[in-house]
Amino acid sequence: MLQYFATALGLVLVIEGVIYALFAPQMKRQVVRILETPDEALRIIGLLTALLGLFIVWQILG
Repeated sequence: MLQYFATALGLVLVIEGVIYALFAPQMKRQVVRILETPDEALRIIGLLTALLGLFIVWQILG
């Protein structure tokens, strides 16, 4: 189980690193937009994203 977690974490870091490397100016603009977004909206987006990720993992490993 720990191997799956480590693999998933590694993939997240690779994807995030590539996005920042290829789209640095756009990521800076996105950070500014995130800072302007209300906390409640960020919480809802985060919860929905986490649930979507959980659903995908459940479907794959299910």
